[in-house]
Amino acid sequence: MTDRLSSRSDIGPADAIVVGAGPNGLAAAVTLARAGLDVLVIERSATIGGGARTAELTLPGFRHDVGSAVHPLALASGFFRRFELDRRIELRVPDASYGHPLDGARAAIAWHDLDRTAEGLGADGAAWRRLFAPLVARSQEVAQFTGSPLLRVPPHLGTALRFGLRALEQGTPLWGERFRGEEAPALLTGVAAHSIQPMPSLGTAGVALSLGTAAHAGGWPVPVGGSQAIADALADDLRAHGGRIVTGVQVESLGDLPRSPIVLLDTSPAALIAIAGDALPDAYRRRLEDYRYGNGVAKVDFALDAPVPWAAADLAAVPTLHLGGSREEIAYGELEVASGRHATSPYVLVAQPSVIDATRTPAGKHTLWAYTHVPAGSTLDPTEAVTRQIERFSPGFRDVIIASAASSAAQMEHGNPNYLGGDIAVGAPSLVQLAARPVLSRDPWRTPVPGLYLCSSATPPGPGVHGLAGAYAARSALRHELGIHRLPHLGIDR
Repeated sequence: MTDRLSSRSDIGPADAIVVGAGPNGLAAAVTLARAGLDVLVIERSATIGGGARTAELTLPGFRHDVGSAVHPLALASGFFRRFELDRRIELRVPDASYGHPLDGARAAIAWHDLDRTAEGLGADGAAWRRLFAPLVARSQEVAQFTGSPLLRVPPHLGTALRFGLRALEQGTPLWGERFRGEEAPALLTGVAAHSIQPMPSLGTAGVALSLGTAAHAGGWPVPVGGSQAIADALADDLRAHGGRIVTGVQVESLGDLPRSPIVLLDTSPAALIAIAGDALPDAYRRRLEDYRYGNGVAKVDFALDAPVPWAAADLAAVPTLHLGGSREEIAYGELEVASGRHATSPYVLVAQPSVIDATRTPAGKHTLWAYTHVPAGSTLDPTEAVTRQIERFSPGFRDVIIASAASSAAQMEHGNPNYLGGDIAVGAPSLVQLAARPVLSRDPWRTPVPGLYLCSSATPPGPGVHGLAGAYAARSALRHELGIHRLPHLGIDR
């Protein structure tokens, strides 16, 4: 149940207002507060965090991540590096970043150690090393390039060229030329499928290369206690610098807001249209209306009585797994979803954070987080399809389930209105929409309405828990509204 702002007498004017307390909204708020502004954050839900929340979804004592569970960008993000996130919360980096089970009790594993990964891929090991070694050696430059708007000249042209050439290879029909076996291409395709797009494409290749580089550089960390720890660290810093957070309040129009010269919306472009209303110029509104949303995810959380009995024993300690079989099988399943059908053999992204973080469950128990890709707006309960695909690679999985909680794509949107049709990326992350997100502009966070900015994943650099979209929007607001060009200090106060 949410309140209207008009019914809250305790909410007064502020130097800046942020609507939405997801990672990007909180990152924007922290940046503005660190610049000395009085910041008010307004969140419709009862709790903060958006896509980085943790809650007891199945049984008491079992803490499940409502949105993302593993955070490849927590160590790579320029914002989180400046914020010193790794000093504020405990991030556990596993030896294996992600794994990919295959039929016949086989598995390919992307270890944090690139050389160990190559050794495990047999005849394709050298090809994997050649693909990633130049990027891993320049991982911070890769993170800076992929975490910046595409319309800006990259600061490290050599790295951008290396990345681009590899994306051209893995994003076109040439993607099968590098490898000879089944394990290496499946391993790469499982990461590419995070994009929820047909494959191969330049967009899916870019996702695979950026996340793959992070896997072998900083690793894919798991926050101890759940993803909520990230949101809480941001909120704690905001409050320490005078910021305020109000939850359980619905914003329906700009007229609902207290007086403020700066407003940032951590919302979808559709919500921007609804909230700004007639204040938006017609031409800009039409561009927002042309913004395309992607397909959705349907999610299942499991409470388990024992570890998952993976047929490939090495997967027992790997927090992140990509299920779906071979490269060809995953690509076909993603094509089915893009064509408006539920996949015959679905891609399932699995996280088992309790193998590295025992605080998530009662002693001896485990949690499993899983989602699959479905057509936008699907109302199908994914429990059986997800369970069947997990059972394919871990016979006996059904026997260790003690409870589950599912959300269809439609229910994902109900829980977070930014996820239109279940689209957790808040807009299809195609190459075109990574350049024009949500509009083609060198400053896409700034709207034509004076003082109004968009700071969600619908702005560069796009989806992911990295805080960068919020930080970029805040910097744009500071520059245009207050003439502040220098980024404030974001690290731990000394």
